[in-house]
Amino acid sequence: MTENTYLNRDEEEDTDSLSLPALDPLGVLSSTRYVVEQGEKAWINRNRLPDLAATLVAAYPPTSSSTWYERYHFHDGTERTVNWLLVLDALNFCFWAEKGQQRWHIEYHGETLGGYWAEAAALTRAVEEGIPLWDADFLSKISREQLAHIFRSVPASGYTDGAPIPLFEQRLQNVHEVGRVLLQRYDGQFANAIEQADHNAVKLTLLLAQEFPSFNDVTLYRGHEVRFFKRAQICVADLHGAFSGKGWGSFADLDQLTAFADYKVPQVLRHYGVLSYSPSLAARIEAQELLAPGSEEEVEIRAATIWACELLRREIEHLTGHTITAAEVDNRLWHTGQNLAEVKPYHRVRTIYY
Repeated sequence: MTENTYLNRDEEEDTDSLSLPALDPLGVLSSTRYVVEQGEKAWINRNRLPDLAATLVAAYPPTSSSTWYERYHFHDGTERTVNWLLVLDALNFCFWAEKGQQRWHIEYHGETLGGYWAEAAALTRAVEEGIPLWDADFLSKISREQLAHIFRSVPASGYTDGAPIPLFEQRLQNVHEVGRVLLQRYDGQFANAIEQADHNAVKLTLLLAQEFPSFNDVTLYRGHEVRFFKRAQICVADLHGAFSGKGWGSFADLDQLTAFADYKVPQVLRHYGVLSYSPSLAARIEAQELLAPGSEEEVEIRAATIWACELLRREIEHLTGHTITAAEVDNRLWHTGQNLAEVKPYHRVRTIYY
């Protein structure tokens, strides 16, 4: 059987049912729907959606809400927190190590942390050490040595030195960008950008993508523009969580956000059989080979992730009768993935977008 024959999967996926909501102001769902409809390497198994929806409902009651973990996140309730959060999400990408290599870890208050939690804790540790990560002027000029100190690592078992955080130079560029744009356009305060966006989640997402180039998570697929806006959207969601939906975290249109297409959520979706990959792509992922940023394989995985979460959202609402956002579905999948055992590898792409 050839791979093209294998991909004749009408019984698995009904793309006609990928109906767009009445509103799609970000253009994420409409642009990724084209990819899902045309894709040949990653797809959604709709018959697996009810089981995963039931699993998520059992694990997270319908009335539960996302939790903001102040244990690792800096929070003083002021504009400093708003700027700190922007830095957090400007650097929220690519924490994994090459095959067979040590992963980046830090030590924070006696805990050894990796991945996103290590990033958040490292930035909080920096504030505790008196480093003004809320100061736009400081951010625009931070040195390579200062940033390396903030992300200083500890060795894993079997190693004498700690691994550096991946894509360090790109992170340095992103920090400089945050400070520079805040100074040039928002009087040094991201809170002013929130006010300019009228506390509108869609407007703030688009503002981030337009004014901060490192947040502009857009690519091309067979000549068509595809939008993801992963870090821009998650920044808005983080503001909402950090401020409990009040003040700088008050957004009336959070339901217009989509899922945040990264590498962990599709791994979880694949674990539960909701996502499938072609044999050649599956083999590459399981061998931990790098995929090229913007490649058809990568874009198809991310697009299928967006729509799988949207369909899960609809399934959960049908099951429970309670409204849920795609961002909340994404958050529950991400947390579920932190505790999965015997899970297949995630796809690997060296990128600043996730």
